[in-house]
Amino acid sequence: MEIITNSPKVLDVRRQMLEFTLLNHPIDCPICDKAGECLLQKHYFDWDARLARNDGSKVRKAKVVDLGRHIVLDQERCILCTRCIRVCNEVARQADLVMAFRGDRQLLTTAPGKRLDNPYSLNTVDVCPVGALTAKDFRFSMRAWELWATSSVCPGCATGCNIEIHAARNRIRRLVPRLNPAVNKYWMCDEGRLSYKPVHQSRLAAPTVAGAPASWDAALAEAARLLAAARDKSPSTLGMVLSAQMTNEDLFAFSRLAGENLRIDRVYLTGAEQGWCDDILVSADKNPNTTGARLIGGPTLRSAADLKQDLEAGVVTALLVIGEANSVGPLDSLPILVVLAWHRDPPVSAASVALPLAMWAEVDGSFTNRQGKVQRLHAAVAPAGQSRPGWEIAVRLAEALGATWTYANARQVFSAVCEKATLMSGADWGKPEIPVQLRFANSRG
Repeated sequence: MEIITNSPKVLDVRRQMLEFTLLNHPIDCPICDKAGECLLQKHYFDWDARLARNDGSKVRKAKVVDLGRHIVLDQERCILCTRCIRVCNEVARQADLVMAFRGDRQLLTTAPGKRLDNPYSLNTVDVCPVGALTAKDFRFSMRAWELWATSSVCPGCATGCNIEIHAARNRIRRLVPRLNPAVNKYWMCDEGRLSYKPVHQSRLAAPTVAGAPASWDAALAEAARLLAAARDKSPSTLGMVLSAQMTNEDLFAFSRLAGENLRIDRVYLTGAEQGWCDDILVSADKNPNTTGARLIGGPTLRSAADLKQDLEAGVVTALLVIGEANSVGPLDSLPILVVLAWHRDPPVSAASVALPLAMWAEVDGSFTNRQGKVQRLHAAVAPAGQSRPGWEIAVRLAEALGATWTYANARQVFSAVCEKATLMSGADWGKPEIPVQLRFANSRG
């Protein structure tokens, strides 16, 4: 059998089908969020690029239809492809969308008595080939060709969905799924898509000493002095708190600091509390790197409950907190409290020294998901204010404490982790990620 796909007759049929598709389509391209990513735009320039022959009025349908808490529908733009319906039925396993009526009056709508509120509703925006379904979070905020895409991993839970961070003007504008057949396929949950918002909210942007702004050198010197004093006085009362939201590189550098320079035996692991889950993608563990933290911390790693108990018993009187420790209660009664944090959380206001940490979207590093897969993060935006990667702060603290070991970049730390952790042996750091500007769909070449 010989199949011909580019004969004049076949190409003419394609043009005819495209003309029918465009017959009632509104000319919304200048204001449409899908402009630059629209498949209909692309096909028009590839296969037709002719003026419309329809001199009559187009069929009018409803605009700005509120389908659910995340989605707005423009029924005039819908080309009735049913992709969104199949995503709801087959991916989310909830029949939230249907087609109503027939002929040129057919339209997409919600099923009777339902709203498009399933946990995977924003995937319908991804599969929509035109701008019919738009995300309320991204709607009218940025043009597609202004965005730069960087490969990364979702920090929302232990599944570790592969994503692209779309950023512009040093701000994250949206997260979209990136294909990985072994982890998340083509999809991600709505909760994960919105996990970028804390990157730009209530950040600790500069070091402080006793609540007052300070330079990095002064803050590091004071932190090293306090920690050394606690170590020399009674190392058994000095503790360290790590977070399951930190990268493998940060966890390893601080674990080395605790073992070799501060002689800390009491190392605790905290993180986000357990949450909802399903058997599709979402894990109950809302931390992206619990597996990596336990692997690097080893069997002596203690829990947040142990920390709370030790604080109440007065066993720990000096504490180095990296990440967050909101779940263990107030820490303002501790004589020595050094905090490295992403946000201005309560422990920061009680800290003797507070140092700003760069977040997951601002650093190069890796997470280990619940399957034990080591997956790479790439910096998509610059660190907020004066914040620095955790491994870098650990190196500078170690130097202030007289250490001889050092790392020049995250890749060196990654290599050291792979040498120590059996599960990570053989993991590949890969090539440096260069953000790619999303190209206008109609561009050639």
